[in-house]
Amino acid sequence: MSRSEEVAPSEEVAPSEEVALSEEVAQSEEMAAAGLSVTVTHSNEKHDLQVTPQEGNSEPIVQDLAQVVEEATGVPLPFQKLIFKGKSLKEMEMPLSALGIQNGCRVMLIGKKNSPEEEAELKKLKDLEKSVEKIADQLEELNKDLAGIQQILPENFKDSRMKRKGLVKRIQAFLAECDTVEQNICQETERLQSTNLALAD
Repeated sequence: MSRSEEVAPSEEVAPSEEVALSEEVAQSEEMAAAGLSVTVTHSNEKHDLQVTPQEGNSEPIVQDLAQVVEEATGVPLPFQKLIFKGKSLKEMEMPLSALGIQNGCRVMLIGKKNSPEEEAELKKLKDLEKSVEKIADQLEELNKDLAGIQQILPENFKDSRMKRKGLVKRIQAFLAECDTVEQNICQETERLQSTNLALAD
């Protein structure tokens, strides 16, 4: 009887240890897949955020946290100051775990949201960028047409020369439009910078 009593406890302990270990492994795998749950405080606001790693990364980095914070608070990433335990999080590629940030940790955010005026200026810049891309595509097509005319048709062919002149004029008009758009972008950028400097002061 004494031998059976000795064997029984060991048989009972082994399965329970295996279950505990498998549960720990499963939990750690779930945490890695789901990312980190972090509480971000900003002024009088509190945001419970889920930070997931980018594709190709095994764990979330400071950049991932900053992007989630921007979406939740409206504070642009360049104007964020994230603080954890009194230290500013400046290294964007640093894994959060290396900084001691775990599930349930609290991170403080300092930074201002964009004003309606800034949002309007940013929208103008985005619209200008789209205009530049569109003009660039049109210029590329015109250059292809021009190159095709020069290669295929003889130089003294009247129609080809007329068409080429027309294309050259259109290209010059697009280039002039590009200059105008570039000036507008510079003006909007300067206006945004002056606004941000005023806010910083």
